[in-house]
Amino acid sequence: MGGALILAAAGAALAVLLAVRLWVVLRPRAAVPRRSLSLLVVAGSGGHTTEILRLLETLSDAYSPRHYVIADTDDMSAHKINSFELSRADRNPSTTLPEYHIHRVPRSREVQQSWPSSALSTLYSLWFSFPLTHRVKPDLVLCNGPGTCVPICISALLLGILGIKKVIIVYVESICRVEHLSLSGKILFHLSDYFIVQWPALKEKYPKSVYLGRIV
Repeated sequence: MGGALILAAAGAALAVLLAVRLWVVLRPRAAVPRRSLSLLVVAGSGGHTTEILRLLETLSDAYSPRHYVIADTDDMSAHKINSFELSRADRNPSTTLPEYHIHRVPRSREVQQSWPSSALSTLYSLWFSFPLTHRVKPDLVLCNGPGTCVPICISALLLGILGIKKVIIVYVESICRVEHLSLSGKILFHLSDYFIVQWPALKEKYPKSVYLGRIV
């Protein structure tokens, strides 16, 4: 009986410590100016990759190096990223070689995949995502809704919880989401540092979000 009480007390204390640590990681902090920011971008197949690359067109070269994460079967996004980076380098003669890297992780969820199997595949993707995020240690994670962004953002959050590095998570909801959040958005709304929507109807439903108009 005494042993069970000790284990229960230890478990409760650990839960409290984790909750406090999570609060510390997620609470707003003042921005610190930097000369460069290591950027990790989560690209998804189809429209997600197109939208995120349009967004990256507006970012300066200070966001470097750029690390792209795609699903292991997503060759189309890899082609789009390579073309984008080469075009970016051509527009900027001062850039000798574009500093970017493409990383692959298992796809966390297929279209119309069942909920139970989605949970398992997301955990499987997380198993590969955390070592990658730990190795890269980005300053900023930028994503816009593909399923792959969930394990990546959880991995980035874990870096802060474990005291390894505080990573800023910026989520931009897809332009096609007018009145309702995507599944990834519903999850990451609570975990991201900045949650950006592109339609006023979403801002009304989610007051904590940031509405900047159409940005892609």
